[in-house]
Amino acid sequence: MRRHGGERQSTAFVIAAGVALLAILLVMCSLPGGDEDRDAKGPSPSPAAKPAVGWGFTHTQFSADHGTDPSTARAAQLLAAHPMPQNQHIMGWGADNPEPSPGRYDFADLDRRVALIRHTGGTPVLTLCCAPDWMKGGTAGRTDWSALEKAPDPAHYADFAALAGKIARRYPDVRHFVVWNEFKGFFDDGKGRWNYEGYTKLYNLVYRELKKVSGGNQVGGPYLVMDSYVPGDDTYASALKGPWGSIDQRTLDAFGYWNRHKAGADFVVVDGSSYSKDDQYAPGPFTAARKFADVGRWLRKESGLPLWWAEWYVEVADESDGGRAGWSERKRIAAQATALIEMAAGGATSGFYWNPETEDEDCPGCLWTSTERDDGGRKLPMMDLLSRFSRAFPPGSRPHDLDSGRTKIRGLADDRTALLVNTSDRRGTVAVDGKDVTLEGYEVRWIARS
Repeated sequence: MRRHGGERQSTAFVIAAGVALLAILLVMCSLPGGDEDRDAKGPSPSPAAKPAVGWGFTHTQFSADHGTDPSTARAAQLLAAHPMPQNQHIMGWGADNPEPSPGRYDFADLDRRVALIRHTGGTPVLTLCCAPDWMKGGTAGRTDWSALEKAPDPAHYADFAALAGKIARRYPDVRHFVVWNEFKGFFDDGKGRWNYEGYTKLYNLVYRELKKVSGGNQVGGPYLVMDSYVPGDDTYASALKGPWGSIDQRTLDAFGYWNRHKAGADFVVVDGSSYSKDDQYAPGPFTAARKFADVGRWLRKESGLPLWWAEWYVEVADESDGGRAGWSERKRIAAQATALIEMAAGGATSGFYWNPETEDEDCPGCLWTSTERDDGGRKLPMMDLLSRFSRAFPPGSRPHDLDSGRTKIRGLADDRTALLVNTSDRRGTVAVDGKDVTLEGYEVRWIARS
């Protein structure tokens, strides 16, 4: 959302990343799916790509391809042991400018990230954002990372679509593509609303280009932020509302235009937070997560398409704009589990956790410990939650709300597995399949049902 980092990597960073990749590849050759003879373009695509991919995560600037050799190897083993969908942006967030000048390409970083996803058994997804500088008024051959989130000029929409096609051909095993990110650069200050006409033109050009490359490519948008305002705040109020507040009408207008004028779509993708645009929870940090279910049901009804959450957030960022150190890890995991339950209850089939990896030793909410340290790359609680949720409720499963009879305990279940979350800091007991289950404060519990 507004917590991203996409600054340019230094030369030292790139060299270090190359060394780290060598260490990763040495380990990955012994992992399931490792193939040291596979070229940069990868294997042939699977003919059975479907619009839902399941629950996984997005690589950010620092990931398992950068750090010390022991830690990157350990992180690669961790990912291989818990295969999930993995999303990567084509520029920024770990990838350098893919086309610094017209017709001159640099895919080294993207190759490295795609190789990591392939060799660790993940389903690869590419988010087609952002655009090279020369497509948005900048100088060819130079990259101004402060302008990363600027949209391409309309005159270059076709050039961006051509780049998307070039990338799709380079990685034929990547069958899932998200067009752009959060309408970045598409806000019309003069009209005080989103430039949804511009985005939809870009989307349609990209959609047609990707389908030209392969009719089996799965393409989705519009990746809008489902911003909301708390009850009592009528700012851009809409009919899509609940106890958590109401969605910004301008967002719904943008979605409606795209939905009516899109050339096609295989899935709809959005992101959002349980808290409001001004960082308030209604009624509280856990109950506000109902927003994900309510918004999801509305999107499914309006679009008729499979639903992805490209990002989701449950904890307000601190003053460092991205850090989330105010909650205990136990409370954080309970809140994240609640959000996953609500997204699934709203009909979502897929979602990508924005993995907040950093170079620091302490990283609240990260999936693994920092690979910058020799003892890094070790599993953290969020990795355990996300990977278990991914395995328990894959695409095609039909999980349902587990009625615990108590508002403080949320549950999701299918015939095989039940997930329970105590949203209170106090112990609680519920009956599941005729048996009492006691959960400590903020405890997350998995139960085998058969």
